[in-house]
Amino acid sequence: MFDLPLHPAIVHLPLGLAFVMPVAALFLVLRASDERRTACLVVALQAVLVVGALASLRTGEGDEERVEQVVPEAAIEVHEERAELFLWLSVAVLAGFVVAAAVREPKVRQVAAGVSLAGALAVTGVGVAVGHAGGELVYTHGAAAAHTEAPSATASQRTHHEEDEDDD
Repeated sequence: MFDLPLHPAIVHLPLGLAFVMPVAALFLVLRASDERRTACLVVALQAVLVVGALASLRTGEGDEERVEQVVPEAAIEVHEERAELFLWLSVAVLAGFVVAAAVREPKVRQVAAGVSLAGALAVTGVGVAVGHAGGELVYTHGAAAAHTEAPSATASQRTHHEEDEDDD
């Protein structure tokens, strides 16, 4: 009955956060010299992004065999490689934010926050590339067809619809 994939629902969390994190990181850079609570909040948000990216990758891998029946494998691999880069880059940015939150020296904290800001911007760019490749799977290659009704049911419905039209 419920045959919709979980992957499309999950991917929106890390992708949305990828757009929020540069703003949060900028705020951290501006406040890093005097505000550790801000750094902890940014760490928490980035951790949610990383967990969401990992969940997205896992659910995508779970859906891959089914979608391969409809979509060229090369297109899936492009999406998967970009998603892996998104995850690992997000982990690196998380490490930078952890340093910014843990270090007591304000200048070092600000440098760590600045480097993490650059990383967060890179994550946003990779997120756009991942989302674009995923959109191509669905809208160009018809990946959603892997989750639609079975061909025999669709053919049966068409036959009934055509019979109804003939009766008119």
